[in-house]
Amino acid sequence: MYEALETATGAQEAPLSIVISTQAPNPTDLLSILIDDAKTEADLRVVMSLYSAPDDADPFDAKTIKMANPAFGDFQNDEEVLAMAEDARRMPSREPEYRNLILNQRVEMFAPFVSRSIWLACGGEVVESFDGLPVFGGLDLSAVNDLTAKVYIAPVDGLWHVKPTFWLPGDGIREKSRIDRVPYDVWEAQGHLRTTRGKTVDYEFVAASLYSDCERGDIRKIAFDRWNWRHLKPWLLKAGFSEDQLEGDRALFEPMGQGYQSMSPALRDLESDLLDQRFVHGNHPVLAMCAANAVVTSDPAGNRKLDKAKATGRIDGMVALTMARAVAGTFETPKPEPKFQMFAFG
Repeated sequence: MYEALETATGAQEAPLSIVISTQAPNPTDLLSILIDDAKTEADLRVVMSLYSAPDDADPFDAKTIKMANPAFGDFQNDEEVLAMAEDARRMPSREPEYRNLILNQRVEMFAPFVSRSIWLACGGEVVESFDGLPVFGGLDLSAVNDLTAKVYIAPVDGLWHVKPTFWLPGDGIREKSRIDRVPYDVWEAQGHLRTTRGKTVDYEFVAASLYSDCERGDIRKIAFDRWNWRHLKPWLLKAGFSEDQLEGDRALFEPMGQGYQSMSPALRDLESDLLDQRFVHGNHPVLAMCAANAVVTSDPAGNRKLDKAKATGRIDGMVALTMARAVAGTFETPKPEPKFQMFAFG
């Protein structure tokens, strides 16, 4: 609809488009994309006025509310707004809605596995190469016409650096972008997403990529979802892997279940590392989308696993990251060298 309206303005001599809305909760929603683009000031024809409370401000303070609501204290119903703030303070389940609708913050309307603020705090720059580093991987083999994810992690100065790779079928990528409401086609053009020929993900490309990685890097283990493994294995053998590398006690590849008992310990470790900012993911947009879509479900024993927040949401990258963290296990990331400063006072 938006593209149709914008295209139609081309027939006008001096077209003017005005978009008025509260922020969308997801960074991949259309309004979020428009806002993020406007912030870059790349298009001087675009003028933006954004009233939003800072993420680190006290969400219940009247001064914070005023930042996102210029009419607060004027013609806005202050009592109603303050009542909503108090409700959100007492009931955390109402806080996301309050932050989005009243503070105009980009907040998920559900309880995600990792909050946006925690994810952004881990968005430092990833080292250019993993050469010479021990590397652990996770491989989420999707349905042949869906997103396939490969994620590697390696320890650098006490932190886990993350390098993800994603594949989608090349045919119909614009239609899939429309259905999922995600800019897959833009990410492909930017190099964040790889496509294979045809309407299905060609596992030959995935196998060749894995073999190339293992030839030039110190890949210790790669965890994989058993789903579709029987279809990938022949391509791995053709790429150059041996049977011993694929299966057995000393295999490079390790199967990992996707149920509660298998995923729960890995999620606990991943969650702890994210909270302590021991991950560096470089703000990869496809991985960020997967993080935003991932929620957790629990069984009666309290074990947890990842699930989608919505049917069209993709979480493959987070599943692969969780598996990579699982096979990394208790591997100790080298602690950074302590830094000292000396001052002389005369």
